[in-house]
Amino acid sequence: MLVDIIAEVTGTVWTVSAVVGQTLASDEEVLVIESMKMEIPICTGEIGTLQELLVVKGDVVQEGAVIARLEVGGA
Repeated sequence: MLVDIIAEVTGTVWTVSAVVGQTLASDEEVLVIESMKMEIPICTGEIGTLQELLVVKGDVVQEGAVIARLEVGGA
């Protein structure tokens, strides 16, 4: 099952910590968004494999936008 990872704030993608195909632990950082001089880590909500990364460093994202997709559970 694919789970969307959502931008929690509007801002700029500051760093990308994960790559497509990487297995991620629950609450592991995927990327960091800079907003109003603050760095906000965006983390997984559960264990899974990163299937899609829809942004790159420097992209401006809006709050609520889908920024990545995580494959969780059995196929």
